[in-house]
Amino acid sequence: MPEPSDPGTDQSLETRLPQMAREKEIRVGDGAVVIPAHELSWHFVRSGGPGGQNVNRTSSKAVLRYDVRNSPALPDPVRRRLLALVASRLTHEGHLVITGQRFRDQPQNISDCLAKLSALVERALRPPVARRRTKVPKSAVARRLAGKRHRGETKSLRRRPAD
Repeated sequence: MPEPSDPGTDQSLETRLPQMAREKEIRVGDGAVVIPAHELSWHFVRSGGPGGQNVNRTSSKAVLRYDVRNSPALPDPVRRRLLALVASRLTHEGHLVITGQRFRDQPQNISDCLAKLSALVERALRPPVARRRTKVPKSAVARRLAGKRHRGETKSLRRRPAD
């Protein structure tokens, strides 16, 4: 009996591809964070844009949902930074929704979603650099005070002379 993922079986392409999507895990930051495939929820819908008649028949748009708030794969500081980074893209339940419809091919859109998620997690991995206050140069202070003095002299010349 052939394998279910074998192209020769009667199993359709759309039922095999979500399985392919479920098998992919994400490794970010040299393996510092590994998001297992079972934490990613996939949904496939019809894609918009060009594509001719085929766009009306295939569900090539990939929608990835990831529960950021309850994911055990993310360390707490990374989770907080990621939540702040994607606050506008979160649902009320705390799920991050990422869509991929750049390509006409569903596997490429799956890879696109995974790349977008890994880029977001990569940004959240790097802690923000603390800003160092710089000192105002003495020459800049002197230049500002000289300008104020010059402006004051100009205004004082416009006054009536004291008798």
